[in-house]
Amino acid sequence: MLNLASLNAQQRQAVVTHQGPVLILAGAGTGKTRVITFRIAHLIESGVEPEHILAVTFTNKAAREMLERVNKIIPKPRHKPTPQDKDKRPTICTFHSLCVRILRQHIEKLGYKRSFVIYDESEQLGAVKKVLSHLNMQGKNVEPSAILAGLSKLKTSGISALRATGESAEALGIAAHIRPKYESALRACNAVDFDDLILLTLRLFRQHPDALDACRRKYRYVMVDEYQDTNGSQFQLIHHLTGEHRNLCVVGDDDQSIYGWRGAEISNLLDMEKHYPGVKVVKLEQNYRSTNTILTAANAVIKRNTLRRGKQLWSDKGQGQLIALHAYKDDEEEAQGIVGKIELLRLTQRIPWGDQAILFRTNAQSRPLETALRAMNVRYQIIGGQSFFDRREIRDFLAFLKTFLNPDDDISILRIANVPARGLSDATMERLLTTSQERKCSVFEVMKNPMVTTTLQSKARESVEHFVAFIEKTRQTIQSHGHPCDPTCLRQWAERFLAETGYLDELRRLEKNPEVAEARIQNLKDLFPSMDGKDPSLPASERLENFLCEVTLDNRHNQEDDAPENTVTLITMHSCKGLEFPHVYIVGMEDGLLPHERSKVENTLDEERRLFYVSITRAMHTLTLSHSGGRKKYGKMVPARPSPFLKELPIDLVEYPDEKAAKPVTPEAGKSLFDAMRAACG
Repeated sequence: MLNLASLNAQQRQAVVTHQGPVLILAGAGTGKTRVITFRIAHLIESGVEPEHILAVTFTNKAAREMLERVNKIIPKPRHKPTPQDKDKRPTICTFHSLCVRILRQHIEKLGYKRSFVIYDESEQLGAVKKVLSHLNMQGKNVEPSAILAGLSKLKTSGISALRATGESAEALGIAAHIRPKYESALRACNAVDFDDLILLTLRLFRQHPDALDACRRKYRYVMVDEYQDTNGSQFQLIHHLTGEHRNLCVVGDDDQSIYGWRGAEISNLLDMEKHYPGVKVVKLEQNYRSTNTILTAANAVIKRNTLRRGKQLWSDKGQGQLIALHAYKDDEEEAQGIVGKIELLRLTQRIPWGDQAILFRTNAQSRPLETALRAMNVRYQIIGGQSFFDRREIRDFLAFLKTFLNPDDDISILRIANVPARGLSDATMERLLTTSQERKCSVFEVMKNPMVTTTLQSKARESVEHFVAFIEKTRQTIQSHGHPCDPTCLRQWAERFLAETGYLDELRRLEKNPEVAEARIQNLKDLFPSMDGKDPSLPASERLENFLCEVTLDNRHNQEDDAPENTVTLITMHSCKGLEFPHVYIVGMEDGLLPHERSKVENTLDEERRLFYVSITRAMHTLTLSHSGGRKKYGKMVPARPSPFLKELPIDLVEYPDEKAAKPVTPEAGKSLFDAMRAACG
């Protein structure tokens, strides 16, 4: 029997309300993940078959955490699990993973092969550059990344180029112009991008009602986490699935909607009654994270936004310490001062680095902070650094795998054609690429065509023929490789493959530092064990398909997973949502940074205030704010003014420690003081 005694009254109400549309307004730190997992368990206990339950969230990390929690509270089956049992579990996944599941079953109805590949951002960028290289773009000086962002906006929200200004408008205009060619380039490679996963699923539902009916029969109870972050196409997807049975439960907080710049539509949550008449609204307002001082300050700030659903966070954790506000001469003094306070807490109160986090509005603000942290030998991590899967050796190996599964994937084949060097020069590959575009086919099809290869010089022709034979032989090996129930077969094949092709020797040759080369090789070896997946009974090719799919989807959000322990966290305000830290420092509280200078032009001041609210509510015990009188920009000191948001804080909740000090400590004197304290502490 599921024990609901640990839930408060509002949480219990959300858990036991099963039928019809439900909106759970979950304020920051109010235990929404706990509510979702208990609701799933309660549905099952009430007689709903697990396979009819769908819970959708935005990151694989959140989906895994939710699944782990559900597994802990759902009673274990008495019999030994069978392969059929895996189909009788609730589906807990991201929007993109859900669409992959649906498309793997039905995408052939749309004219794609079932073995489609998913392009990540780097591969999408390569496709954009390939299209641009064959267009006359004279006078256009827009970054391909901006054009790619424009393509995503056009796909997810249908934003017209007329609604943007400046470079953004030019990027959107170019994106609209090249969109047909970009989509044709992906289609020729039997590839899709992240936005396509949802758009193709929507097209499938519109054009093939039988596929939609099958999904509706399967997913009879649907839950969506972080609903305030959904965009137009995600809303349509959920509306298609739930339009008939209306058993939709969405969990979200309009006060934490901070991703409007990437297409999130807060109206999906604010207008819930219009989309789902009769929706039951449950407010979660008891916060389990922060002190009442922090929550009262957050409430005071966010109530300045008029377009919101009213809620008032409170806690039983007591008042706590006042919010500290520091003013510094410039950004370097600010960085040194904040790092000094971090060390003071560590040395005098034994508060470890891992309990402390510095939040900032823009990536550029991290430079003086990193300099100060290094000067005082403080270990730190930056959330959003280079992902494991963005390392060159990993991208090379994944490109090999993608080519073996789908040789029509031009982006992958162009990456590895001459890796390691095999006589396929850039000039040869460019010629083959041009021919493929003229013939409207893949590069690999051109390479297999004797009428094309005979026009190449003998050495180039021989290299192409050897490469084609190498690809086809390896594909055949994978298709028929080993006993499918042997969980080590793909791992052993991968190790042999990289050694026999000479790739490992190439890494050692290209890296001047032998230690770096061996570290890269170890990175590859660390990847091998996950290739065979969770179900070794599947054919090797299908396990590779699943592996590549998981890697591509997982790489979008999980860069924080590899963070070392006991390090100060440096993180942007946009990246901190969903996280919490005992001690939080928000730096750069200046007009032009927060709110950002663009907010006045783009009329997004409300979203900037929500960003401040999200940042405040990350703090559990103490919150420190700081601003400086000047900040370096392009090598010059630019004057700065305090953020107008600071005036929105209740004056009785803020203290100014610098004014209490009889003699302010300079950064130089501060460093000497902490050096002496370190020595005293041994």
